[in-house]
Amino acid sequence: MPESTSPSISAVRDLRAASCGPVAGAAESAPAVTSDLSENVILTSLDDLHNWARLSSLWPLLYGTACCFIEFAALIGSRFDFDRFGLVPRSSPRQADLLIVAGTVTMKMAPALVRLYEQMPEPKYVIAMGACTITGGMFSADSTTAVRGVDKLIPVDLYLPGCPPRPEAIFDAVIKLRKKVSNESVSDRRQLEQTHRYCTVKHAMKPVEPIVTGAYLQAETQIAALQPGAGLPMPALSTPASAPAESPSTDSSAS
Repeated sequence: MPESTSPSISAVRDLRAASCGPVAGAAESAPAVTSDLSENVILTSLDDLHNWARLSSLWPLLYGTACCFIEFAALIGSRFDFDRFGLVPRSSPRQADLLIVAGTVTMKMAPALVRLYEQMPEPKYVIAMGACTITGGMFSADSTTAVRGVDKLIPVDLYLPGCPPRPEAIFDAVIKLRKKVSNESVSDRRQLEQTHRYCTVKHAMKPVEPIVTGAYLQAETQIAALQPGAGLPMPALSTPASAPAESPSTDSSAS
């Protein structure tokens, strides 16, 4: 007499057949183990995981040079709240990976800017904010100290024009930068690095003597012009009316 198979044993056999032989049971139904894994396991590449972590936590350096920094500082307030983008301002360049150059860069400030950029760890990004940062702006024609573009000093990833750009424009620049970060590859990053900067080229300037040396004061015409006033008496300094007059000191011992 054949033994009767209980429902529990049949269920265990069906489960073993579906999980251990997925090819055999694929025609009937999807294996239970495969469906569970598809809902709990994510398959991705190292580049995508690394870029996803970086684009969601860009830490800008708390740095500004001119009036554009006022617009950048407005992002920290509650009205715009750029913390929702993962942007946490840092005061140390060793903890930042985003440099927003906000404002005019002068030749005196250029070495400090390059030093801050070189102290930032790789990978790092730069946003040139404002017309003065990109091309020198209103100072590009007459100023002798404004740098005509910060890209002559450090490599720039994104240009943000305006005078000054509004905080919403900074959000748009950050979103575009996040798209660039998400498409990067670890193996191709070295091919995109800038190997030459303008500040590494030795300048051809030579020191010259000052034009205005005061020698014109020794000219005969200048001496002749100042001669009539050379013998005039100097006016005596009058005592201010508000100042009290000094009384002669009386010394009993002297009398």
